[in-house]
Amino acid sequence: MEKNGNNRKLRVCVATCNRADYSKLAPIMFGIKTEPEFFDLDVVVLGSHLIDDYGNTYRMIEQDDFDINTRLHTIVRGEDEAAMVESVGLALVKLPDVLNRLKPDIMIVHGDRFDALALATSAALMNIRILHIEGGEVSGTIDDSIRHAITKLAHYHVCCTRSAEQHLISMCEDHDRILLAGCPSYDKLLCAKNKDYMSIIRMWLGDDVKPKDYIVALQHPVTTDIKHSIKMFELTLDALISFNKRTLVLFPNIDAGSKEMVRVMRKKGIEHHPNFRAVKHVPFEQFIQLVAHAGCVIGNSSCGVREVGAFGTPVINLGTRQIGRETGENVLHVRDADTQDKILQALHLQFGKQYPCSKIYGDGNAVPRILKFLKSIDLQEPLQKKFCFPPVKDNISQDIDHILETLSALAVDLGGTNLRVAIVSMKGEIVKKYTQFNPKTYEERINLILQMCVEAAAEAVKLNCRILGVGIGGGIIHQHELIHGSSFCAAELGHLVVSLDGPDCSCGSHGCIEAYASGMALQKEAKKLHDEDLLLVEGMSVPKDEAVGALHLIQAAKLGNVKAQSILRTAGTALGLGVVNILHTVNPSLVILSGVLASHYIHTVKDVIRQQALSSVQDVDVVVSDLVDPALLGAASMVLDYTTRRVY
Repeated sequence: MEKNGNNRKLRVCVATCNRADYSKLAPIMFGIKTEPEFFDLDVVVLGSHLIDDYGNTYRMIEQDDFDINTRLHTIVRGEDEAAMVESVGLALVKLPDVLNRLKPDIMIVHGDRFDALALATSAALMNIRILHIEGGEVSGTIDDSIRHAITKLAHYHVCCTRSAEQHLISMCEDHDRILLAGCPSYDKLLCAKNKDYMSIIRMWLGDDVKPKDYIVALQHPVTTDIKHSIKMFELTLDALISFNKRTLVLFPNIDAGSKEMVRVMRKKGIEHHPNFRAVKHVPFEQFIQLVAHAGCVIGNSSCGVREVGAFGTPVINLGTRQIGRETGENVLHVRDADTQDKILQALHLQFGKQYPCSKIYGDGNAVPRILKFLKSIDLQEPLQKKFCFPPVKDNISQDIDHILETLSALAVDLGGTNLRVAIVSMKGEIVKKYTQFNPKTYEERINLILQMCVEAAAEAVKLNCRILGVGIGGGIIHQHELIHGSSFCAAELGHLVVSLDGPDCSCGSHGCIEAYASGMALQKEAKKLHDEDLLLVEGMSVPKDEAVGALHLIQAAKLGNVKAQSILRTAGTALGLGVVNILHTVNPSLVILSGVLASHYIHTVKDVIRQQALSSVQDVDVVVSDLVDPALLGAASMVLDYTTRRVY
């Protein structure tokens, strides 16, 4: 790719915040510097680079012979959550002047640090194009959120793995602005191992240390669980002391919790322990030699799961900070590093092994690809980035009344004689109703209900009704809202137990109200009487092709059948006892009975309340619903109330 219509050199600003991101940005900076006919390079240094406690790492940038255009002191000390937020704010205050002065065409931002978020935010708001390095990756902490936030601000993306590329596409980023290049640090890593390393090992660990006989430890706080990460660091140090191998410990980064981790190191005397070397910073070229020839690398730094794989060095990844990263087979995860023994066992398993080298994160040719990508950027293209959202089906209508009318529920009424399913609109109108005779067996009944619901749902599509759910059951209304319960099965009133030795219920228990007073219960009793020739009285007949049901029992009772009257009285008493239990539990002001049996039960229910209820609840109003199809409307309201309620 060549320059697309740019009549001048591309002015590139590279902003680096810490030792880790510089290891990724430095190869790109060297590449830009070798092509002055295409690029002008401005270097901005901020963050922990400029803090003595973290090694004053800006000096390595100077040693690499880069001119630092601007140094910005942006870190508010404190190493806690508030200090991180304040540091972002301070950077946002200082960066506009720098960017106004430099006027870059593009800013290169790396990774997922809070400093990088400030850089990306400033550049985006000042209409400066952003190239983000290492977007689309997944780790396991707040870094994920920051990384993805920078992705949404960035105009161009350089990713390291195929999975990261797919993540960026899934995040609706423009595929034409994504480059799968590999990690720039691999351009150095893959040609580094054969260089002189013994002098480096001796310098940092002592003259008596041999390759593959020492450990490199690098552990950072987890900002979403600081307390646990400090405890995990303490256990790690205890395990390393017990393991008794020479260990190079790097100080943690500047995230919230790092101050407490340093206190743990000092409390355990790590800086003065004969087996430990504690350092604030190791130059990258020397660091890669140290990890390449280590017996093991332990901690939760991204370099452990990314860069170290290039050498096949064993890695123990502790906790959740890098849990989402792609790794080679050299990485052993200790996700719950909650005991010293668990970490110690991991050290015994990993130390001294040699694994195949991994190239998951790069093949050593990232920088040439990135430079080619930079040259292809056309500054004449509109600055406003576009998101590649998946197609969304157009709304049928934007009229609110129409939308509300088509929000619907499927209501199911399990009657003794018939099963009914209805499509009920938000306004309480029955759009369509389906009725079938109730089968004899439980399995047939369930299959028929499912079949009717499927048919109704298919018909709802044709009727432009959006089904929000399926409702079955009674309900309790408190302060004008239905009570749903913690698992959405509150007010299963039919299964209140009113007798310990009552008839079997379909729920598997016995003595429930439903076993006495439901349409199916009465149908069962009617059939029993009919089989014994005790149902029909003078003036009654049942056609041979008609199933005996609850209505026949009611008719017999009205015509003076004593046994039928007794069954209805028992059913009404069971219902009345259930209502008394409800009165004593929630003390409602109104009880509404609905369904075809309600008018036959109401007098018995009122009698039971007078005889059995406390005097304080006996004045409750008990009425029969005058709604058409109240069972269906009530079942639908269970769904419509919950799914459209604004506040839960």
